[in-house]
Amino acid sequence: MGAERTADLWWKHAVIYCLDVETFVDSDGDGYGDMDGLLSRIDYLSSLGVSCLWLLPFFPTPNRDDGYDISDYDAVDRRLGTLGQFVEVVRTAKDRGMRVIVDLVLNHTSDQHPWFQAALEDPSSKYRDFYVWSDEPRDDLFDMVIFPDEEDSNWEYHEPTGQYYLHRFYAHQPDLNVANPEVRDTFAEIIGFWLQLGVDGFRIDAVPYLIETSGIADHPDVGTDPWHEVLHDLRRFVMRRTGSAALLGEVNLPVEEAVDYYGSDGDELNLIFAFDVNQAMWLSLAREDARPIAAALGRLPEVAEEVHWANFARLHDEANVGRLERAERAEVFAAFGPDERMQIFDRGLRRRLAPMLDGDTDRIRLVHSLVLSLPGTPVLYYGEEIGMGENLDLEGRLATRSTMQWNDEPDGGFGPADGQPSRRRPPDGPYGPVEVNVASQRADPSSLLNWVAGAVRTRRQIPELGAGSWSVLDTGDEAVLAHCCQMDESCFVALHNLRGEQRSVEVEHAAAASLFEVLAAPDAHVDHDDERLRVVLPRYGYLWLQTDRPLQGHTSGLPRA
Repeated sequence: MGAERTADLWWKHAVIYCLDVETFVDSDGDGYGDMDGLLSRIDYLSSLGVSCLWLLPFFPTPNRDDGYDISDYDAVDRRLGTLGQFVEVVRTAKDRGMRVIVDLVLNHTSDQHPWFQAALEDPSSKYRDFYVWSDEPRDDLFDMVIFPDEEDSNWEYHEPTGQYYLHRFYAHQPDLNVANPEVRDTFAEIIGFWLQLGVDGFRIDAVPYLIETSGIADHPDVGTDPWHEVLHDLRRFVMRRTGSAALLGEVNLPVEEAVDYYGSDGDELNLIFAFDVNQAMWLSLAREDARPIAAALGRLPEVAEEVHWANFARLHDEANVGRLERAERAEVFAAFGPDERMQIFDRGLRRRLAPMLDGDTDRIRLVHSLVLSLPGTPVLYYGEEIGMGENLDLEGRLATRSTMQWNDEPDGGFGPADGQPSRRRPPDGPYGPVEVNVASQRADPSSLLNWVAGAVRTRRQIPELGAGSWSVLDTGDEAVLAHCCQMDESCFVALHNLRGEQRSVEVEHAAAASLFEVLAAPDAHVDHDDERLRVVLPRYGYLWLQTDRPLQGHTSGLPRA
């Protein structure tokens, strides 16, 4: 493969690991994870094989929304460390071959941010137009309130000035006015600051709301540019500064709308989370039927070479299945979150992967195999590599954000034994630290942790997954998903049995001079002749293959679910 296909497009071949500094390791015993704690675990992350760390927000914050309410974009929250310690984390990660991207929340600030405080105190201040104001609440502009359990409007009244300000999220998170050129210039300053400290990119939070013009376009004396110019300008600035930094966007929209956020020439976001594929995956897992995820993959449009999809099983928010039909969503809830305490906003589950799958090791590995082998860039969430569980005693989304479980101590070895307890204690029971922790799994060659590490290292040796063209293959069996990724004269094939019983399938292919397994479930088996692959997959089995000839694959012939 030519260097031009890999060097500046590193994100297409990355395996990203998402973690929260606050819940990872507490080095000083104050009850909060910190940069020094993360630094002490860099070698663990390197041993896992991941090539990029995504750090959830660590900026100064009142912490009313777990750090997504930022009060200063150019610093580290004092509870979590200093800028110097952050730079040491970045330097050490790079020394171990890992890049670092940081979560950037540009849609809104905290209401405690100095900009908003100035806007409240002085309506003539330039910071007034950093936010969006209206004489009347205009809820007819929006189709939903994002957090209906706490908010009943997207506007909040400020009595001293007699106006309402826009907030698409919580009332304590006023929306920034992206139509204001000075706001966009400030975005560039923030990004430039962190690039100068060595980061390799940004995960942009809530992108559709960032560029939402409703409520802004109607605001007097404020002009607007086409929405895509905001992202285009960010990408252009990043490329001028580094040439290789990536923008990963949270764009939870139907795929036919999400694809627009790459830009007409691949000149906006580099990576977009494949939310449609993720939601279809949960429906397929609930039904033990490959057709929903095969159909979702089939709906992915071709995109420019400079961009890529990002695949995941679980992230820091709820497992959102809100775009499934109501009956389909009910199937997912019944299978993976039947207790109302596990559900959130009637659109998702505040659960982690292992307990959702009842601790079935075969099925857990199947899902990891899917995420690592689907066309796109895989993203892992901290703790999923050991099968951590959620703590439903924590409020809302925090259920899946408990502290990392390093050993079998009551707090999972999160901090010193004589330190303050974390406010995000891990759960008790079969998924808590007594039963599930890094220390015990590192010592067990057959553990989930060691399996995930091996699968990650294997995935990083398969360039077809980053640079190849791909298609869904016909297996003739509704329980088995097969897909291939081809590049030049090489081809990668993955098969996954979503059913809890053995399945045997055949896949057509051209003559192969060599064919070999690169990852296989126990008891998986393949043989072939000049025309077909014949594969036996055990319950929830998976099989990765490589060949030096392209397969004659075609879009799945399975009927749509």
